Parts: sequence; C-alpha cells; structure tokens
Amino acid sequence: MPPSNPLPPKENTLFKRILKCYEHKQYKYGLKFAKQILSNPKFAEHGETLAMKGLTLNSLGRKEEAYEFVRRGLRNDLKSHVCWHVYGLLQRSDKKYDEAIKCYRNALKWEKDNIQILRDLSLLQIQMRDLEGYRDTRYQLFIQRPTQRASWISFAMAYHLLKDYGMALKILDSFRKTLVTGSYDYEHSELLLYQNMVIQESGNLQGALNHLLECQDQICDLLSVEETLSNLYLKLGKYSEAEELIHKLLKRNPENTMYYSMLYEALKLETNEEKLNILTDMVAKRPRTSAPKRLILNFAEGERFEQEADKYLKTGLRKGVPSLFVDVRSLYKNTNKAETILKLILSYKENLEEHSAFSRPEGVANEEDREPPCTILWTYYFMAQHFDHYRDTENALKYINLAIDHTPTLVELFVTKAKIYKHAGDVYEAFRWVDEAQALDTADRCINSKCAKYMLRANLIREAEEICSKFTREGVSAMENLNEMQCMWFQTECALAYQRLENWGESLKKCHEIDRHFSEIIEDQFDFHTYCMRKMTLRSYVGLLRLEDVLRHHSFYQRAAKCAIQVYLRLHDQPIKDQKEEEQMKLENCDPSVMKKLRNKQRKAQKKAELILAEAREAAEKKDQRNRSKQAAADQEPDSLPQDELIPEKLARASDPLDQAIKFLQPLQNLASDNIDTHLMAFEIYTRRKRPLLMLQSVKRAYETNSEHPLVHEAVIRFCQALDVWKKEKSFLDPVFIVIDKVMAPILGLKTPQQLNQEYLKKHMNNQWCSLHAARIMYFLDKSKQAEAIAVATRLDDGLESRDIKTCSQVLRALAKGEFGNCETIYEAYREKTHQLFPHALAFISLEQRLMRTHIQGTTMADKDDKRGDSNCDDDPDLVDQDHPQPPSKAVIIGGKHIKVDTDTKCTDPQ
Repeated sequence: MPPSNPLPPKENTLFKRILKCYEHKQYKYGLKFAKQILSNPKFAEHGETLAMKGLTLNSLGRKEEAYEFVRRGLRNDLKSHVCWHVYGLLQRSDKKYDEAIKCYRNALKWEKDNIQILRDLSLLQIQMRDLEGYRDTRYQLFIQRPTQRASWISFAMAYHLLKDYGMALKILDSFRKTLVTGSYDYEHSELLLYQNMVIQESGNLQGALNHLLECQDQICDLLSVEETLSNLYLKLGKYSEAEELIHKLLKRNPENTMYYSMLYEALKLETNEEKLNILTDMVAKRPRTSAPKRLILNFAEGERFEQEADKYLKTGLRKGVPSLFVDVRSLYKNTNKAETILKLILSYKENLEEHSAFSRPEGVANEEDREPPCTILWTYYFMAQHFDHYRDTENALKYINLAIDHTPTLVELFVTKAKIYKHAGDVYEAFRWVDEAQALDTADRCINSKCAKYMLRANLIREAEEICSKFTREGVSAMENLNEMQCMWFQTECALAYQRLENWGESLKKCHEIDRHFSEIIEDQFDFHTYCMRKMTLRSYVGLLRLEDVLRHHSFYQRAAKCAIQVYLRLHDQPIKDQKEEEQMKLENCDPSVMKKLRNKQRKAQKKAELILAEAREAAEKKDQRNRSKQAAADQEPDSLPQDELIPEKLARASDPLDQAIKFLQPLQNLASDNIDTHLMAFEIYTRRKRPLLMLQSVKRAYETNSEHPLVHEAVIRFCQALDVWKKEKSFLDPVFIVIDKVMAPILGLKTPQQLNQEYLKKHMNNQWCSLHAARIMYFLDKSKQAEAIAVATRLDDGLESRDIKTCSQVLRALAKGEFGNCETIYEAYREKTHQLFPHALAFISLEQRLMRTHIQGTTMADKDDKRGDSNCDDDPDLVDQDHPQPPSKAVIIGGKHIKVDTDTKCTDPQ
C-alpha cells in the first residue's frame, strides 16, 4: 500500500537515507536528514518523518522526546504502517510487549503483507507465549517466503509448541524433501534430531526408532544417536539391541553411572546379587574404572560389603581423595553399612598410627608395606567428616585438629573445621576458620566465595564485600559488580543477613535485585528467537523456551521471595514509623543519665548516616557520569531500558507492604505450588487482608500438599477460630460460610479444634517440632493449660525426633516471645539444658558468656560498628540476632555495661 502522505522525490530520497542511517546506527546523520525534511514548511508535520526522528532519538537515550515525536507523527498520519510500526518498536524497547503487539496489528491493517512487521510481531508473540497468534503469523510469513528455511522451521515449531505433532511432522517432512545435503551438514543433523524429538513427544516410539535408524548416517552427533536409540529400545522392550548399544556407550565412557542403570534394565536384572555379578565383571574388564567399584557398594551386603568397602576406602585414602566421604555418604542411609565403614576407618587409624599400614603386620613391617605419611592425614579427615555427619562435634573436632596438626597447610582441613562449627551452631567460629583457609590460598575463588558466605551467615556484610572485591572489577564497588554479574547466592545471603539485623530496606533491596535478575533472564531470551532459527539449534531452543516458562521455580527465586514476603509481613505488622514513635515514648520515660547516653549515640548515628548518605550521593553521581560517558561513546540500543533505582529507605516504608508481598507470592503460586511454604505464606498474607475465601484456598492447598506439616495443622486451627468469630459477628454473607463449611468438612471431619489438636499431638508425640506447634495451639485454645503446653514443648527426651539446634531454638524463641505466657524461670532452665546438649551453639549461651566470649575474641560489634554492614541496631548483634533468642526481660547490667534486651524477639517465621 502506498504511503498515505507521499513525499516528493528529493524528500523521499532523504527519508530513505534516514532509514539507512538508523539501520547502520548512524543516528546523528539520521537526525540531520530528518531536520532537512521537517524544515520544509510543506512537510513540517510529515508523520513518518516525525516517527523516524522519534525512533532515532530513542536510540540516543532521549526517550521523552522520542515519544513526543512518534505520537505527534502518529496523530498526523494514523493510516501509516510506518508510524504504527515505529510506535510498536518504541513500546518494545520499554518492554511493553502487549502494547507493542497492538501497534504491530494496527500496522498490518494498512500493510498486511509487510515482512518486517510480521517478523517483529512473531518475535513478540513467541516471547509472550501467544502460541496461536504465533502460528498464524508464521503461516503468513510462510506464504510470503516459502523458499526460506526459517519460514518452514518456525511454522513447524509453532505447531509443535501447540502440541499438534501431526501437523508439525508433515511440515518437517515436506521441508526435508526440498533439501539437498552434503557429506557433513551439522544443521541438517540438528534438524533430524529435532524431528525425532517431535516424533517421540507425539508418543510414536516405534516411528521415532524407525526414523532414527533411517537417518542415523546423516546425523553428526553420534553420542546422541546411540543414547536415544538405547532409550527407545528399552522403552519398546527390545532388550538385546539395547544391551549391544549400552556396551558401546560404556566402552566410550565407563564412568557414566546412567549407562549402568540402563544396562540393568536391558539385562532384566532385579536382584542385588545379579547386579553385583555384572559390576564385578565390569571391574575385571576395566580395573582402572572407579564407577563400578563404587556402584558395587550400593548392592553388596554383609561380608561382601565389608570386603568391597575395604578396598574402595583404602584406595581413596591412599590416593588422598578429598571427596571420599561425600562419595560414600549416601551409604549412611543404611545403618549397618555406616557401622561397617566406621569399624574399618577406626582400624585403619589405629594401624596407621602404630605401624604406618592399613593392617597389622604379622612380623616386622617391610618398607614396601608402609603407607605414605599422608594416608593417616586423609584418615583423620574422613573420620572428622564421619562424626560431623552425626553431629558428634567433640569427636569431629578431635580428629580435624589431629589432621591440622599433621599438615597445617591443607586448605580443605580448615574448611571442614569451619563446617563442623557451623553445624554445631557457632557461626562466628565457623567464619574464623574458613577465613584461615582463605588466607592460605587467596587466589582460590572457591574458598574466597565460601569465606564470603560464612561471613554473611555471621552478619559480617562489609567484610564479605571486601573479600569478594578481590575477584570483582576494579573501580566499581564489589556489591555493585556482583549485582551486574547476577551473583544471586551472594545477594540472597545478604538479604537474609540484613533481615537478621533488622535492616529491612537493604534486605528488600537485595530481594528486588534478584527479582530483576529473573526478569532480565526472561527478557534476554528475545535475542535467541532469531538466533536459534538461524543456527538450527532447535532442541536447545525448545529446552530454553520450556525453562523460561518455569524460571521462577528456581530455588534462588523461592528463597528471595520468601525473605521478601517475611519482611513485608513484618513491616505490615510493625511499620517503621510506629517503631520510632514508641522509641521516643520510651526515651521520655528513661533515666536522665541513660537518656543522655542514648542521645549521644543517636547524634553519632546521625552523623554517620549523613556521611554514608554523602558517600552514596557521590557514588551515584560517579555512576551517572559513567553511564553518560558510555552513552556518548557508543549509541545506546533501543532495547535497553533504564530501571528505577532501588532506595532502601523507600522500600522499607512501602505504603502497601501486603500488595508488594503478593507480587512476590504470585509466581510461587503458579510455579512452586508443590512447596508448602508457598501456601503458608499465602495464608499469612490473606489473613492480614481478611480475605476468607483466599485463606480457605491457601489452607486447602497446604493441606493437600502435606497434611501432617505442623504449620499446616496450626493454620487449620487458626482458620477455624477465625471462622467462629466471623460467624458470631456475621462479618460476611451466608454463601461465603456455606462454601467454607463445605470445603473444610473433609479436613475437620466433625471434630472441634481441641479434638484435632489432641489427635495431632498424640500422633506426633515423638517429634519435637510437631509437639512444639501442637503445644502452641493448646495454649492458644485454652490458656489454663499453660503448664501442660510448656511441658510438651520443652521435652528433651533421648530419641526424640528433630531434637536439633533449629527446633530447640524455636522452642526457646517461643518462650521468650511469651507464646506460652509468662515463663522466665522455665526459659532459663530450658536454655541451660539445651546449652548442655549443644555446648557450641550460640543460641543457647547466656548473656554473660556471650559478652565474655566476644570480649576475649575482640570481635564485638560494639567495637566494630562501622565494619558490620549497614545495621540499624545499636546493641550487640549477638543480642538482637533472631537466631539467638533472648530472655523475656527488659534490661540487664553486666560488668557496668547497660545492655537493652528487646522483649519483642525477632522472628523470620510468618507466624
């Protein structure tokens, strides 16, 4: 269709030059030619020229001017496909894909056969997963360009993604008939493998097998052919053919354990004895292969296991394999095998210490029978890991210290000692030892990263940043560079550390940064839609699309979302402004001398905050200058979109914390519905919003996911109690209560909350975690049962399940928060008992011990306030850390030092 407002030849030539300049990124020349056209009074309002000028300005980063010119051009020429196309490109650069699709469709109304518009539309449709629209658009492109390979492939893939496998295969077969292949054609090979994948997904396994046998000579990826054929033979029950191919695969790579599983199936092996015989033959044929030797341990029992384990452990200890314990740790699920391994290791240790050999010599030991001196070192190392696996801290420390005394320069020993202290509940001692490991090898990025992680677990944020700065770009802060590199493990640990320090703004900032990384990953797939078609990496492309569809199911996002939701729930319950008012009221009632000290501390904190703010502004100005210089040096692409700056103070004072929490929750509800935390967090959010049907939905989904989970049981009881109140007050219409009663009937079964709780407690009496929550509900339902509830929650019987540091600290926290009423004496008695059980755990030491410990180590946060990260806590973080529950008292004086202890102990749990 000709332009609705055509230009004369001279101006038309200039307009074509504008298009050419834009394609070649010569934006300044493009603006110059546009100015020549628009300076003519006759064409001052020429729509297409105005639109192209706006598009060029957008590429230079002048977004507001760009929108003004494009909209002005569109108003002057609403029937121009160029104006609509340009407006769509502008919307696409701002990631407004839905709006861009509307613009492209409007452009096609006036130019329905425009190839470029159709291509741009198809890219947006596959990006937004509008598969039916994508199929229709690719059909039009196929009609327009039937000789292009991308037209055929994209059209077939549209039907494949819609699961119309028959049509997809017809298109691919028709396309293959038009091809002429050479002796080596990788792209044709990938096309055949993709076609075979479509046949398999259609369910026609015999057809897939026939296709692969027919085309295997034309496929370059021989390993994929053999693996696919083996799987197809197994699925079709052709075991002899499968066995032959699997043996070829094992000859190619005998260390791949997946091939052995396929071999068991091909040989129809069911008993462990049959599998042992096959693996023994494999070892005899390939004595240097380690995979079958390790697999033998999975199936051997009794004396045979002891013999095979003896050989395997001796080889690993003799060679000094650091990962030996990790390799055999899965065997510890079998108690008998674990005892056998311990017996062997103890005998090795005793004989190596006395005779420098694994076994006791009958006569005088020859020099040839002696083991290398490092063998005893790796034996100590293995024993330390063994005892740490069972949380026997004292024995684990004993043997790791022996190993360090033997060889004090081995990095792995210090890392393992740090891990032992971490499992024992002492994050600061753990950090100290992993820091020693890092000092032994400062060039090792793995140890460096582990050291940073342990620092963050100890809330040492600033030190962790300094450690990471050794491997980040110079001239940029480590935190900023790690954000650019999308280092999400670091940001997640930072968010959790800030949450423990009650620095809500910084914690939310890290969570939002992680959320942006996932958005960027989803947006980055845009470039692959054309690339993969051009390079014919079709199987990988389909895998990419399917991965992107469930991207936020990843554990990185789940952890960040959980942290953000917990912080937003806390900010909803206790807004920051309310806290300041309470603190001011407390100051007014304080002793004058104490108030003077506090005000001096406040003035110092204010000066420090002003200094930090000035530094932040200076850093922001430098960052802006760098960005401007980059834009001046290289023209900015229209796809780049500047994002709003994340300001911690603004995030912490969100006017709608529950709405912000729901934004993090929705992807979890769609993609992580199998995670019980998703539904529990949804219940907490909707409880605060007083949305009964959404609360009902969350409770029902949580119950279906795991009906025995203690927090699910607690949510059911709380929902029942809220329902009784709503019915008495008639808070909602009768149909709402009818729906709730109908859905809850299978869950409650005509039982009262008290009966449900009594049955749950009786069923899970041997589990401390379940007993704790049942005891909380018991006291919640009937305050007169305080003594009974406390007795149930504070049991520490031998053999009690989940009697670990985490559960015991939860009990201590519940006592401190007053969830069982006033129980100061019980709190202290329980703390002393748990301290005896877990002597290294910081959660159970007294205030005096903690102060003495930090004074001796010289690492108290009061003395290193400016090194602990941007914490807004004035007290020792050990005293306010939510992982270290505090006694229910207001203040103590130790050694002449006034220490404030907040009775509102922090808790990350939504409860």
